Amino acid sequence: MIAASCLSVNARGLTDEQIDSTVAKTRVLYFDNGIRSQDQFPISQSIQRRFMEFYYDQFRNSQDPGAPYFMFMSKNQELGMGIGGTVRMRGWYDWAGPVAGNAFMPINIPMTPDPADRNSLGTTPAGTCLYFRIFGTNSVLGKFEAYIEANFNGYGSRDFHLKKAYATVRAFTVGYASSTFSDPAAVSPTVDSAGPSNKMDHTTVLVRYMPRISAHWLAAVSVESPQNYIAADGVHTQSRSAYIPDFAAFMQYDWGHMSSEHVRLAAIYRSLPYRDLTTARNYNPAGWGVQLSSVSHPVAPLTLYLTANYGAGYAGMGGDLLAGAYDLISDPDQNGRLYAPKAFGWSAGLQYNIRRNLFVSITGSQTRFLPSKPIAPSEYKYGLMGALNVFWNPTERVQIGAELDLGKRQNFSGEHRYARRFGLMAQLSF
Repeated sequence: MIAASCLSVNARGLTDEQIDSTVAKTRVLYFDNGIRSQDQFPISQSIQRRFMEFYYDQFRNSQDPGAPYFMFMSKNQELGMGIGGTVRMRGWYDWAGPVAGNAFMPINIPMTPDPADRNSLGTTPAGTCLYFRIFGTNSVLGKFEAYIEANFNGYGSRDFHLKKAYATVRAFTVGYASSTFSDPAAVSPTVDSAGPSNKMDHTTVLVRYMPRISAHWLAAVSVESPQNYIAADGVHTQSRSAYIPDFAAFMQYDWGHMSSEHVRLAAIYRSLPYRDLTTARNYNPAGWGVQLSSVSHPVAPLTLYLTANYGAGYAGMGGDLLAGAYDLISDPDQNGRLYAPKAFGWSAGLQYNIRRNLFVSITGSQTRFLPSKPIAPSEYKYGLMGALNVFWNPTERVQIGAELDLGKRQNFSGEHRYARRFGLMAQLSF
């Protein structure tokens, strides 16, 4: 059993150089009956690429853990295993009316803040995680991977709960994974866990087929387990068990180092069943959503993040509206009937790497609730969120961040309030 350093690959810009530097510090442990000569086990280019895939993953964003410090590898390099994690601590200070919860979400801004509770100081270990990853190739399965991740994001941000658990064989993924409708790589980095107000970050059990069509074109289609958020009151309307899966797909054009830059168009179809208790009839309206997203490096120090999504009955997929039951809402014209309201969201972020291990970023985002029928004046109409931050990696596996957040909630009545937060984050990956 010996240790060997990963070899880096040619980097495109400062962001890639930081990833290369981190991967280069990974230690590979070979098992082969006590043989200890590193020269007998050179790391192949295909294995180097598998290490890089921890970072250049279609469904990974800046808050996900990176490659583990130690990797275990068989002599023939057909099977590898990594066990790693991240210890992450966040702290924040709100003033002039604190936002409820750990995450800074405009929809949670209090419209009538308690005058006795105008300021708030909070801390949380949420986001601390452990994961297990195994990958390899063989003549039957081809390229395969299994991944399990659990986070301390449960009750009180301290309970351990499953975040992801899936297996990938060739172009197929089966398990509990990020929805095909989401694009985590196009989400700009934030200290706050919620991120942009329109972030689609749904995780569900799915079966996905994601073939690479050509050097620059990637496609995906999936069948996903539904999870609906319906405003049934139990008097006139009642939720029903979902019995039709969600269907999601995307088409992507990518380029750059490890295909790390892309433009993606994604869509989802959802079934939203409920029961009209006044007429004793069942209904099953459709929900749908489309999202256009992109991540790119216009010049070496810059990274640009863009997303825009629109649809009806897709609020449960993430973002501000996930805080309520907005997939179906009450129809004021008909007792016992619900309908799928429309919504629109956008976000834009710009990251500038001063050095490979030091960058600043700015993010702006908005989510608008667009019901087609009259609604209570006190209901959420739109939320704005802006973030300005700086991240520094004093070593490859330690990161420190500071952020200033500004949010606005506006109701249909025209009433609005602002919220402000200063946040700090420190994390160690291993």
